[in-house]
Amino acid sequence: MKKIAIFIAVLLLIVAGAFWFFTGSVLNDFIKQKIEQVGSKVTEQSVTVSQVDINLLDGAGTIKGLVLDNPDKYKAHSVFSLNEVTLDINLESLTTDLIIIEKIVIDKPKAVVEFTQNGGANIKDILDAIKKNTASDSATVPQKENTNSSAEPIIRVNKFVLAGVSLTVDLTQLGNKMHQAVLTDIKLTNIGGQAGMPASQLGTELVTQALSSIWLQAKKQQTTTLKDQVKKKLEKKAKEKLGGLLDKLKS
Repeated sequence: MKKIAIFIAVLLLIVAGAFWFFTGSVLNDFIKQKIEQVGSKVTEQSVTVSQVDINLLDGAGTIKGLVLDNPDKYKAHSVFSLNEVTLDINLESLTTDLIIIEKIVIDKPKAVVEFTQNGGANIKDILDAIKKNTASDSATVPQKENTNSSAEPIIRVNKFVLAGVSLTVDLTQLGNKMHQAVLTDIKLTNIGGQAGMPASQLGTELVTQALSSIWLQAKKQQTTTLKDQVKKKLEKKAKEKLGGLLDKLKS
């Protein structure tokens, strides 16, 4: 099953020469539809997009209002939502075997991580679904061994930035509360390696790395918070025991 992200769909159209047959609105609608269809299949949750605006001649584009719904068993409406994604394509690379995307920036996304009593979490469920639904991709023949002239393009992303992630960590099921923080920018480089990777796999790789980075931060928050919670309980018990001992000594 082919996984095509926003920019991947654009690049495939460029390589095929198909963009000459599309008006701007038709192309944007096509890409929007692909994001929603493929994203929903891979994550097993509804993915919706408000607006896509791609400028092929400038090698740039924006995607606004992307929302990844939360699995039904969790409370929040969405696990991940974003205001805007921008991408910058190296136009010179479009004539080579390796297409280079200089930068992808996801600006001020919002993520909600809900932990369950048994230690599970919504974002972990989605990452597990992605892993399951893309398992066949890892077994595909490497692109360089494919001699078919119509083989899909190879792509590398030089820089991938999650800027100003607003993270909510819900620990209410663990006897705690909801915690909120704005994360420092998460910056990843060289996605796809020096040789790049097939376009159909790169979109899922980007989503996986983004969610994995947020998941890592959420687990750190969980560990720190629960340690503090245990420490406070122990301190409270110690004070109660000390108070009881002092009362006995006074009597």
